[in-house]
Amino acid sequence: MNNDELLFKFKEYLKVLNRSAATIKYYTDYSKEFLDAAGIDDVKSVTRSVIEIYIAGLYDHRTRTGKPYSNGTICLKVRSIKRFFEFLEQTNIIFIDPAEAIKEPQKDKNLPKRVLSRKQTLSLLDQPNLGIRIGIRDRAILELFDTTGIRTEKLCRLTIYDADLTGKVLRVKGKGQKDRVVPIGKHAVKFLREYVTKVRPHYTKKNRSSRHLFVDIHGKPIGKQTVGVMVRKYAKAAKIKSALSPHALRHGFATTLNKNGADLMAVQKMLGHAYPSTTQIYIRSLGLDIKSVHQKTHPREKDKSDRKSIKPSIERIRPQHGSE
Repeated sequence: MNNDELLFKFKEYLKVLNRSAATIKYYTDYSKEFLDAAGIDDVKSVTRSVIEIYIAGLYDHRTRTGKPYSNGTICLKVRSIKRFFEFLEQTNIIFIDPAEAIKEPQKDKNLPKRVLSRKQTLSLLDQPNLGIRIGIRDRAILELFDTTGIRTEKLCRLTIYDADLTGKVLRVKGKGQKDRVVPIGKHAVKFLREYVTKVRPHYTKKNRSSRHLFVDIHGKPIGKQTVGVMVRKYAKAAKIKSALSPHALRHGFATTLNKNGADLMAVQKMLGHAYPSTTQIYIRSLGLDIKSVHQKTHPREKDKSDRKSIKPSIERIRPQHGSE
């Protein structure tokens, strides 16, 4: 049975299930699109890897106007392929469904129409007073937002074991205890070093058991509300009129890298957007290095006129017995 015959049977199958005309068209059209693009002549030869590589390619696709597929479109294409192979298995055309374990990507909210310009972001970063301890801490936090796009709740949960300043990477705990490692830019490394050597030991004198990376003046873990108030305070000082939340910095991070030519899949990995199997396989198959992408595409990483960095007294952050 050739592909056209299978797609016809699939269409009839969907009609029996009382699917809408629009759904039937989407499912059959997108299934055909997959079969044609992947060069499939025999559906029995399709493996999970073949499907995953095809789906991963959807994230790099650009329309004639240069725009990527929306997350909703990709979700629908993935769902169509999954339903097609479900049909093939249920009708005994194939015996193992290669798409069964593939998850549909979660629908992320669209990026806001207004994001900070680089000029505004740099102005925001310059607001903390580096002559006082709290200013150094706040600058380190803002730099980490700018260089990693980390979520506020994840930043508040970071421990002293999560930052590797020698390797310039940060371990971020994801959903379901799934950790990911993201690059830290040179500016963030600089201010993190200053914070952990000059500020954090002072704040944790009376709370030596604290393992949280960012703490308040009493050595207690910093909270989301505190971070939000801090960001809005510096935004006001930078004369940024639009309401600004820490999450806007995450959006700005994604937009900045994308505008500077970053591969969308690498950006997704840095942000921790869930599409595990296809993202990992695609990055490995293309030999993409997210650390390299970060260094090449983040504007402040491409700036060679860096100020003299602070000589590190520690390379990997560890509890400092006797100094905290």
